[in-house]
Amino acid sequence: MSFAAERPLVSHGVQSGDVCTDAGMVWARADRPSRMLVEIATSDSFKDIRHGVFVDALPETDFTAKALIEGLPAGQDIFYRIRFQDLSSPTIVGEPAVGRFRTAPADRRAISFVWSGDTAGQGWGIDEARGGMRTYAVMQRNRPDFLIHNGDTIYADGPIAAEQKLRNGETWKNIVTEEKSKPAETLAEFRGNYKYNLLDRHLRAFNAEVPIFSQWDDHEVTNNWWPGEMLTRAEHQRKKYVEQNASLLAARANRAFHEYMSTRPSIEEPGRVYRNISYGPLLDIWMLDMRSYRGPNGENRQASYGPDAYFLGPAQIAWLKRGLMNSQATWKIIAADMPLGLIVQYDTDRKWGSEGIAQGDGAPLGRELELADLLSFIKHAGIRNTVWITADVHYTAAHYYDPNKAVFQDFEPFWEFVSGPIHAGTFGPNQLDNTFGPQIRYIKAPSQEQGQNLPPSEGLQFFGRIDIDGEVMTVTLKDVEDRALWSTKLEARVG
Repeated sequence: MSFAAERPLVSHGVQSGDVCTDAGMVWARADRPSRMLVEIATSDSFKDIRHGVFVDALPETDFTAKALIEGLPAGQDIFYRIRFQDLSSPTIVGEPAVGRFRTAPADRRAISFVWSGDTAGQGWGIDEARGGMRTYAVMQRNRPDFLIHNGDTIYADGPIAAEQKLRNGETWKNIVTEEKSKPAETLAEFRGNYKYNLLDRHLRAFNAEVPIFSQWDDHEVTNNWWPGEMLTRAEHQRKKYVEQNASLLAARANRAFHEYMSTRPSIEEPGRVYRNISYGPLLDIWMLDMRSYRGPNGENRQASYGPDAYFLGPAQIAWLKRGLMNSQATWKIIAADMPLGLIVQYDTDRKWGSEGIAQGDGAPLGRELELADLLSFIKHAGIRNTVWITADVHYTAAHYYDPNKAVFQDFEPFWEFVSGPIHAGTFGPNQLDNTFGPQIRYIKAPSQEQGQNLPPSEGLQFFGRIDIDGEVMTVTLKDVEDRALWSTKLEARVG
């Protein structure tokens, strides 16, 4: 998108998100003070324009602008047209950019969506000669109603260098920018990470047609962070952080996240990431935040639940319980930024500590007490048809949590599906923890011979697809070639 000659105005992407039955969010970015002009119609001819909205794009928001469009018809393809007007020269108006999305249904029509996580990780940025971020193009061809991005939407702590050597002797060549040349600490650098990803043509095209519901994990801020952490680990020293506290980084990262993701601000807590999305009578979604309220990472194997063992935290747990209890939807998707029963560890000054929920085999301890309480509540409240989806570990898997195979048994069986990365290094697999009895039904991860941190060019990039047709949910794990690797059909429990 551009103004007249010599007055460029670039929109790095248009997208819609946080859709409910009668609303959608439209997002775009300019490169100077501008007014975003949005027109909404139900056909691509724009003969029936229903809404006209004006939103300013100013330096305070890095020239991003969002427009919440309400009163839309349910279950309808919506077309939108965006132009930017230069605020310093109002007669100059840019070329229009057109996008589309589908509103949530009011009836029980079929729903299809995709999920994954991890974009531009481990230094694997945009190599245009190798096709760029191809998984976004493949997901777009699936024509989903929306994407759930399970976190690590950026790698703020992962600089993008011009080149990386591949094991076969070839060279991976990245697009590079100044803001991605070091770990992000300033607000401008965090914003620059989102702008870097939007340089990819596949992501921009995806944004223009598919709503994205985004949550965050650690790399939106820095690797394995927790609130109040002092940035003194050997990793922080290697990366030459100047800031000394993760909470300051998190505050800047949170602002950039909400500027560049089409999220609705919470009235109670404007920077809140966790939220509920109602998508018609068949589906409710809970987007969790497993970072902002946790206690310190490390060996949290205490037998009692307290601040050091928080993972979601009491307020978020209470919110989730209320939402699940009140939900009338047939299916209840819980989108988590980390798997529940995989041991996820990190090295902090040569001491291994727990980053995830799993604390090791045996009865629930520490963070596991929070999950045990939640799973027990779901069982005794009679909440049916909960399915967990996640990413984070950089491979794809299907886990069936079976109380008959678990140490803690006071819960109903449930599924957890893992898929990712979208465009990052491939790792794994991780060790299972028997506390909640996860059983592997399928897994695709690097072999021992392949090693770890495989580049996207190796083809081990993954996403999942879920199709809901009434009381039947079909879950399919796919790769970057759009191959169906594994699939299962789940029957809803009713009554």
